Amino acid sequence: MNSISVLIIILLMLMLFVGRWQGLKVFLGLIFNFVAIFTMIILINWQFNVYVVIAVISVIILAIAIYLGADSSLVTNRAFKTSLIVVGLLMLLTIMMQYFGQFQGFTTENSEELEGLSMTVGLNFNNIAMAVMVISVLGAVAEAAMAIVADLNEVLERTPDMTSSSLYAHSRIIGEQILGTAINTLFFGVLGSNLPLLIWFTRLKYSLAMFINAKLLAAEIVTMLLGMLGILLSIWVASWLTVHEHMRQKRLKITDERNI
Repeated sequence: MNSISVLIIILLMLMLFVGRWQGLKVFLGLIFNFVAIFTMIILINWQFNVYVVIAVISVIILAIAIYLGADSSLVTNRAFKTSLIVVGLLMLLTIMMQYFGQFQGFTTENSEELEGLSMTVGLNFNNIAMAVMVISVLGAVAEAAMAIVADLNEVLERTPDMTSSSLYAHSRIIGEQILGTAINTLFFGVLGSNLPLLIWFTRLKYSLAMFINAKLLAAEIVTMLLGMLGILLSIWVASWLTVHEHMRQKRLKITDERNI
């Protein structure tokens, strides 16, 4: 048994201890999402249309992460709608960023590992880079959507007669709290994973221009910025959806009472 297996067992035990049945559902969701990503890799390798594959796998991953993460159908449905809208917008933006940035392929820093290997793998690295960026932001989008919708739903349960302006005010307060912690999580995650690369660049005496234009670092920074933008859009879209659906339900309730 290696260290990874031990960590997985510890994670499962802690999730069962803290979340019980819900923790088990989340752990199973992790396994299902791993299978979904592995399936995406196989389909891309089999030359399926990358855009269709990414769209379908993204929907599957979001559905698993959201619907296995909470029991309230109202919260999960709104969070899922929010995530689909935001990820759709981010996919369009990712295509544009990849077109102008050209983050695909290998770099000079990869030359030693790739020496003697064939580069004719028969895959479009533009599509692979886009797939990496989109998959990397799914977790941040789903987490932000679930957080804002769940908090606003709790507010509505306590004060169901709240006006749209008051609800928007609450959404701004909640959104500010979620935005700060979620963006810091993304930033330190990217910083921690690329710390050896930054130290290597420093030891090689890279200039500021080489730092900025390094393809490995630029791709990670763009992915991080897309994730931050996804969090911001999730907060906006989720707030709008929650307020819009709440006002519509209030109008329907008033209409039904008048008809009676």
